[in-house]
Amino acid sequence: MALKATIYKADLQIADMDRHYYASHQLTLAQHPSETIARLMIRILAFARFADEQLGFTKDLFETDEPALWQKDLTGQLEKWIEVGLPDENKVKKASARCPEVAVIAYGTQVDEWWKRNSKLATMSNVSVWQLSLATTQAIQDLCERTMQLQLNIMDGEWTLSSDKGSVPVEWIALK
Repeated sequence: MALKATIYKADLQIADMDRHYYASHQLTLAQHPSETIARLMIRILAFARFADEQLGFTKDLFETDEPALWQKDLTGQLEKWIEVGLPDENKVKKASARCPEVAVIAYGTQVDEWWKRNSKLATMSNVSVWQLSLATTQAIQDLCERTMQLQLNIMDGEWTLSSDKGSVPVEWIALK
């Protein structure tokens, strides 16, 4: 018998003083049986980085040809393609040809090696690559609950993710 997804709900309050973006998002995430809590929480941070009413989670690990998140316009055309993890360079290249804006949110101990192996990503004009620090990746797991109340404050490039369980400074490293 196949394992089923675990459903998580997050009420995410974003106060982004840098972009003047203030919104509340009710997110429902399906955690694939092979997905870690760290990756689940990073998907929430990826959502927050590109927050928009049209941005949504995809089937991701259930459908390998989909990203973690995407944004479509009202006609169904792709506007943003957001990968989480260390995707294959060819997948990002295909996404780059299909979509005006592509982002990769990389995390983990293998990011430096992955970045060296996928050097063509640096030449793609519509692709941005962000890395989350190891400290952030480890700390955000402590905030995870099946039903979460999360607050994200962003000011002068500094991110702080908070819940009843504590606060975590979120450190982003721009690779491209």
